[in-house]
Amino acid sequence: MRISLNWLKDYVKIDLPLDRLIDRLNMIGLLVEDWQEVGEDVILDIETYANRPDTLGHMGVSREIAACLDLPLKKQEWPVSEGEEKTSSLIDIQIKNPKLCPRYCGIIVKDIQVKTSPPWLLNRIEAMGLKPVNNVVDVTNYVLFSTAHPIHAFDLDTIGGKKIIIRKAERGERLKSLIGEDIALSPDMLVIADAERPVALAGVMGGEESSVTERTRNVFIESAYFDPVSIRKTSKKTALSTDASYRFERKVDISFPPEAALMAASLLTQMGGKATRGVMDVYPRPRRGRTLVLRNQRITELLGITVESQFVLRTLSALGFGIREEKAGLYQVKSPFFRVDIEREADLIEEIARFYGYDRIPAQIPPLQEMEPPVDLKKRKIDKLRQVLFHQGYDEFVNFSFSDPEKEAQFQTTRKAIEIRNPISVRSSRLRTTLIPGLLENVLWNRNRGAEGIHAFEIGNIYFLEKKKCREQLHLTLISAGKVGFPQWQEREEVMDFFHLKGTCEFLMSHLRYEPFSFQEDNHPFFEDGYALRLDYKGERVGCLGLLNKKILESYSLTDEVWAAELDLGFLLQKEEQVFGYVPVAKFPSITRDVSFFADHHLSYQAMKEAIEDLALANLETFFLYDLFSGPSVPKGKVSLSVRFVFRHPQRTLKAEEVDRVLEKIIKTLGERFFFQLREGGKIDK
Repeated sequence: MRISLNWLKDYVKIDLPLDRLIDRLNMIGLLVEDWQEVGEDVILDIETYANRPDTLGHMGVSREIAACLDLPLKKQEWPVSEGEEKTSSLIDIQIKNPKLCPRYCGIIVKDIQVKTSPPWLLNRIEAMGLKPVNNVVDVTNYVLFSTAHPIHAFDLDTIGGKKIIIRKAERGERLKSLIGEDIALSPDMLVIADAERPVALAGVMGGEESSVTERTRNVFIESAYFDPVSIRKTSKKTALSTDASYRFERKVDISFPPEAALMAASLLTQMGGKATRGVMDVYPRPRRGRTLVLRNQRITELLGITVESQFVLRTLSALGFGIREEKAGLYQVKSPFFRVDIEREADLIEEIARFYGYDRIPAQIPPLQEMEPPVDLKKRKIDKLRQVLFHQGYDEFVNFSFSDPEKEAQFQTTRKAIEIRNPISVRSSRLRTTLIPGLLENVLWNRNRGAEGIHAFEIGNIYFLEKKKCREQLHLTLISAGKVGFPQWQEREEVMDFFHLKGTCEFLMSHLRYEPFSFQEDNHPFFEDGYALRLDYKGERVGCLGLLNKKILESYSLTDEVWAAELDLGFLLQKEEQVFGYVPVAKFPSITRDVSFFADHHLSYQAMKEAIEDLALANLETFFLYDLFSGPSVPKGKVSLSVRFVFRHPQRTLKAEEVDRVLEKIIKTLGERFFFQLREGGKIDK
């Protein structure tokens, strides 16, 4: 942006030497890239920024200099010589598209003689690198480079019907521009039209037919605000970039159009014209200014220094902000419309830093107050769950959420699958309603590559339709097949079975403290009949486990047994886990008793466990099944169970007789309820 030093002095008294002035401009962010002497003037080439359109005029740069040097701005007077006729009686302004043109102002200057501009105006125009045209056009350019607000002058006598209509162009309309180019208009372009035709491309360039010539006697001065995006698109589409479009694209001051029109009218009336009474201002929806809160504490936090309140008040006031100190260290700041870059408190603090001086801010990192992130209990539980499963020998898999409709249907989840409108494949056209299909694909892939034991889990969402709404639930699925652990030459290789999977689920629930939990026999479409259990937590179903159905496995070309468990993890994580309680180390020894029974092979361990727990035996610390045997030595329809009972008194050493009495009660209860029989010769093992 070319800036004339003499022009700046019209607004602010500058007594600094040139080198010091340039240094001060650089310090506040107005970088002087070059300068040159032109006659008695000095022209500065200042780098401007896209979000600072107010510095595209001498008035804005002068305001910055005045604030920097703590100088007052010179008050500008623009007297207008008015006639008796009102502007509204000579012209009708209609805004058809308020979104693209929120404000449009106009005033008429009559009986103007179009001629060469006076010397002072010629000097100003030439200082900007422009070629003077005539006094009317030169006045519009003077206002633009003075205030950064573009205006345009029409020959009033060429305006058809004495109407100014701001509308979108109609299909097929054309406009011959000031430079003689025939422009084909499109419906997305905003134009200034009269009652008959477009006379200007809004915010970009006027038309040749309505331009000011030597024959012009009456001038209509336009001063408006146009939507920046609309102007940018029109400029790009027509390949026309002008000083006006350059500024409108970056947002101009929406509060300034009346003043810009009066400024132009004042200059033209000083050249012999007569203005109509009053600026016609069409502003359907006046915009409210932005008010921000500024805090001294925040200034200190961002800059790392303490800035005095007096400096804050003086600086922002000099820059045109309305500022009021509500209480100590707290300000209400009203941003002027010409500062389109101010949106938040940090922007105000940047203004303070610019004028305080970045060189005065110490080059050190201020102490930061680190805040602890909020605890995500859900994430913490899931991380703990992962660690538990890793230590149980399971690897985590992550699969796509898409599924094959045919294979999905085999699982009969009773959940209605969600169809994908534009799937990448027919085999991936549904969202999964269970995680098992994806894990089965993982099992098959690893089996085909020589893996003898695959033990995996996945944590992910399933999706389904419920009452015409899409739902999702977080699930945990385990899947196991093949050998367990690594082969050992001294030990027999173990193969995955029901007890390994059930033990993993028990360990998981206990380690996460979701107790009491229980297993119940159940039928499930996933699993083989008689090989499925339901997992309950406090009487509510949270999942299931068992041996996967052979038909399902055949569809995946799997012949070996595959065990799986599926838990509604989202439901489980919403539940309160058991409170962690401290138990002191026992001071007294325990007494252990091992007892072997014959029991009906259909009896579940869960039923036996509940029966013993119902007795509420005070000194029974724990018990567990440690052996299960069936064979020729066991009666038909029976199974041998070996249970270890551990007894302990918290305050003294138990006597053998006391333990025997309790154990006899347990044996009697099991015999009466489940017809348990002690093994042959099975006296109580002491």
